[in-house]
Amino acid sequence: MNKNCLFFCFALCTQTAFSQTSPNNSPHSSLYDTIRHMDSVMFDAFNTHDLPVLQSVFAETLEFYHDKGGLSGYTSSMESFKKIFQTTPDLRRELVTGTLEVYPVPGYGAIEMGQHRFTHLENGQAVTAVFKFTQVWQFKDNKWKVTRVVSVGH
Repeated sequence: MNKNCLFFCFALCTQTAFSQTSPNNSPHSSLYDTIRHMDSVMFDAFNTHDLPVLQSVFAETLEFYHDKGGLSGYTSSMESFKKIFQTTPDLRRELVTGTLEVYPVPGYGAIEMGQHRFTHLENGQAVTAVFKFTQVWQFKDNKWKVTRVVSVGH
C-alpha cells in the first residue's frame, strides 16, 4: 500500500462519528440533527404508508443493496414498498436508540449508519427483528435524498 493511500485510509478511519451520544456543541451536531430528522421523515412515511413522501426522500439514481434481496433501483424499490404496504399493513420501523451514527461526506452529504427494528403481527404474535443499515444521503438543490442503501443482517 503506498503512503498516499495509507494516509487517506487513516484519515477516513479516524474521523469522529457524530452519534446520539455526541455533545450538542459538536461542530457537526447540526448535520447529525439534520440526518436524524430526515431518517424520521423517511420512516414516518414508511410507517404511515405515505408512498409520495418516500418517493421524495430517495434519489432516482438509488442503489439499494439488500443481503437477501440483492440490488434494486429506485423504481423497483418503490414497487417493493407498495407491495409491503399491501401485504404487511401493520409493519412498523423504529430506530434502535443509541445506534445512529452520522459521518460527513465533504462536497456530497452524509453517511448514516445504525440499527432499526421492524415489528408486525404474525398469527396474532408480535414478530420483531433488528437489522443493520447504512444510507448515503446527498445534499443537492437544497434537498436531502438517499442515493445508496445497504441493508444487512436479515
